[in-house]
Amino acid sequence: GLLRRMRDLLEATSDATTKVVAAPVGSLPPRCLELQVDVKAWTARYGLADRRADRCGALDGAPAVLLLRTRDLFSLPFPLTRPVLASLSLQAAVRGWRFLLLPAAFPLALRPPPSPHGQWKAQNSLEKQRRTLLEQFGVKLEVLPDGRQRWHGCAKDTPRCFGTIHAQTPQYLLAGRWTPPCCLRALRATARHVLAELEAAGVRYWLEGGSLLGAVRLGDIIPWDYDVDLGLYREDVPKCRWLAAVLSSGRPVEDPEGFLWEKAAEGEFFRVHFSRANRLHVDLWPFYVRPGGVMTKDTWLGHRQDVEFPESFLVPLVSVAFAGVAAKAPNDPRAFLELKFGPGAIENPEYPNPGVRRLAQDV
Repeated sequence: GLLRRMRDLLEATSDATTKVVAAPVGSLPPRCLELQVDVKAWTARYGLADRRADRCGALDGAPAVLLLRTRDLFSLPFPLTRPVLASLSLQAAVRGWRFLLLPAAFPLALRPPPSPHGQWKAQNSLEKQRRTLLEQFGVKLEVLPDGRQRWHGCAKDTPRCFGTIHAQTPQYLLAGRWTPPCCLRALRATARHVLAELEAAGVRYWLEGGSLLGAVRLGDIIPWDYDVDLGLYREDVPKCRWLAAVLSSGRPVEDPEGFLWEKAAEGEFFRVHFSRANRLHVDLWPFYVRPGGVMTKDTWLGHRQDVEFPESFLVPLVSVAFAGVAAKAPNDPRAFLELKFGPGAIENPEYPNPGVRRLAQDV
């Protein structure tokens, strides 16, 4: 009888977004949640639904019987992926579908209580299924209704979430996505660490290129960027103990917090990695003054922002917000950025290589 009622409600509903009718199994109903999946940002955000509402954006926490049309189920890219409730909730959220949750419940079959070992095995199996599901769906961060965060991406002891950069374009941009949030978190941590070390050593440094653009626009790393760039005076390099150690040994040096300092293989500059395993990094570009008061360097990679500039931009340096801390920047950021990127660089964001992919394709 309950199954027939579910079918009648599904056929009679006038709300085009209500695609699934659900009924609890047993006395404990699933939680009715709101869910927003930001595909570009690899993030799922859960919120508590109105207690008086019977329509949910997602169901969680307890078993339920779900009824939906066959054509709707098999229009999903992963129709039968387990755990089913979490899988359908995530895919429904992307399409704007709603669940109609009934108060009536199906009976829960009586069975002997599981042993502690059986409970452990069942919980482990469910967690493994969920991790596999989130990896398959490309969800790196879950924000729970109480504000807590569950991370599923890279960490200090794992590789980063993307491979080699080709033509200044990482894999995720080609897929229409932005930098995974776990990678941004690692970049921020690395940037804050490097900035603190340079400040403590009295090294004159400044935000360069896209990192300065992010600071001026957002006070943070650009959401699709994959590294952080800093310029510094070449004569100040030995003041930083880690850079001095790299110069003296000729080998990478790992500091007590697990960040790896090294000379870049591509030329005369330095690179600080999040860890030995995770190669998210900050690039340090040594500049020096040539006759005429112009800042130059010994390695140019052919990027648009790779141009010489007057030292007057650095005398004095100013502070700007970046990645949660105050960082040093040229004293006229707008003029500095327009010299490097052209007029309107701040107001007109674009991907690093528009010839490969343009921002307009993804917004």
